[in-house]
Amino acid sequence: MTNNTILSRFDKVPALLNPNSESWFEARAQALSEFLNANIKLLSADNDNTYSPSGRAVDNDDGYWPSEDSWLSAYRPYNVMNGTLHIPVKGILLTNFGYTISDWATGYEYVCRALSRGLADSAVERIALRVDSGGGAVAECFDCADRIYAARQVKPVETFVSENAYSAAYALASASSAINLERTAGAGSIGVVISHMDMSKRMEAMGVNITFVHAGKHKVDGNAYAPLSDEMKSRLQVRVDEIYDVFVSQVARNRGLNEQVVRDTEARIYSAAEALSLGLVSQVGPMDELLSSFEADNPQEQEQPTMSKENTDTSAAENEAAVTEARAEGRKAGIAEGIAAERERQKTIRGCDAAKTRPIAAENVAMNTDMSAEDAEKFLANMPEETTMLEEATTTQSGSFEQAMATGNLDLDANVWKSEQEDENANEGQAGANTLLAARKAMTGFGPSNKAA
Repeated sequence: MTNNTILSRFDKVPALLNPNSESWFEARAQALSEFLNANIKLLSADNDNTYSPSGRAVDNDDGYWPSEDSWLSAYRPYNVMNGTLHIPVKGILLTNFGYTISDWATGYEYVCRALSRGLADSAVERIALRVDSGGGAVAECFDCADRIYAARQVKPVETFVSENAYSAAYALASASSAINLERTAGAGSIGVVISHMDMSKRMEAMGVNITFVHAGKHKVDGNAYAPLSDEMKSRLQVRVDEIYDVFVSQVARNRGLNEQVVRDTEARIYSAAEALSLGLVSQVGPMDELLSSFEADNPQEQEQPTMSKENTDTSAAENEAAVTEARAEGRKAGIAEGIAAERERQKTIRGCDAAKTRPIAAENVAMNTDMSAEDAEKFLANMPEETTMLEEATTTQSGSFEQAMATGNLDLDANVWKSEQEDENANEGQAGANTLLAARKAMTGFGPSNKAA
C-alpha cells in the first residue's frame, strides 16, 4: 500500500516498466506526487472562471491547448522549430494524464493531442518524438502507439532517444518510422510485469490480524495480507501473457520484424549498438547530427506553391537527380550494420526459389520495396513466371533498351505500348525498348503509371 498518488496507479496491476529502473521510477513518482499535491487546484483550474476553457483555447474546440503566455503552456508545450514539432515523451508514462511535467512524467493523452495538432498544422512538416523514459502504464499505451503508426503515413514521424526507451516508451518509439539513438542510450525491455507484496508475516509479527468479510469467492484474491495463491498467480500470468502478446505483435508490425525475433529478446535491455544489431532501432549517432539529418531528409514544403516556375522546375530537377542517385546507390542506413542488413535482404530475395523464374520481378521487389525477404518470396510465388517473350526481347533489343535508359526516354504508358502507329513511326531500337518495357510491366506489375490520353 502507498500514499503516493503515482505509485498507487501501479499497485497490483500490469505495467510496462523496466524493473531495473526502480530508483528512477520511485524518484520521479515521488517528485511528481509532491508537485501534484501542491498544485492540484491550479491544474484543476478548468472549473474556475479565471482559467475557463473558452478563455485559453488556441486552435482547439475544447480548450485543451493553452495560449502561449499561459502558465499551463509549460505543462502542455507545443514547440515547433524549423518545421519540426518536438513532442517530449519523458519520465513515467501515465494514463488519464494530459500533461508533460519536467522529466518526471508524460501522459499518453498529451502525446496523442500534440500529435493530432501537429498533423493538422500546416507549419509542421515533420514530427520528432523526444524520448527518455523507463516505461509506464499499460492502459492507453498501445492505442497511442497506433496513433503514432497512423501519423507516420501522413507526415514524417521519427523518434530520438537521448538516454532510455524502455518498455512502454519503446512501444511508442517503435510505432514511428525510425528510432534514432544517442550512442550511450539504451532500448528494449519488451515485456510486462506485475508485482504482489505479501505483508502477512509482517502483520503477524506486529500482532495484527486482518479479516475480510466478503461476498464472492475471489473478491479478495491477491490482497497484500495473505500469500499469493497458486491459482491467483496463474490467473495473473494469463493476464500478463495477453498483454505481452499485444506488445510483441505491435513491435513486430512497427519495426517489420518477425514476432519470434521480438520474443527472443525476453524483455532484455540493450545498449545502442546491441539494439541496432537486432533491428530494434534504426540509427545510432550524435543527437544533433541525427536531428539535422531528419530535417535534411524531410525539408519544408509549405513555400512550394508560391515559388516561381523557374525555381520549381529547378527544384524538381534536383529532386529527380537525387532520386536517381539514391536508387543507384541504394538506401543508406547511415551505418555499417544497417547497410549490411539491407544487402542481406536483397540477396535473400534474389536467391529465393520464386525468384529463379521471375528475376525481373525479384529485382524490383528487392530494390523498390521494403518487403521482408519472407513476404517478398510469398509475393513472387503468386506472380506469373516470366515468359520467353521477355527473354527474346532481352536478347534482341538489349542495346536499344540500354540506349533508352541512358537517354531517360521512359515516358511509356500502357497506351503507348499498345500503339502500333507509334512503333511504325519510331525507330526500330526504340520500338524494341517499348516491347521490353511492356513485357516487364506485364510480368512484374512494376512500371510507369498510365497517363490520361
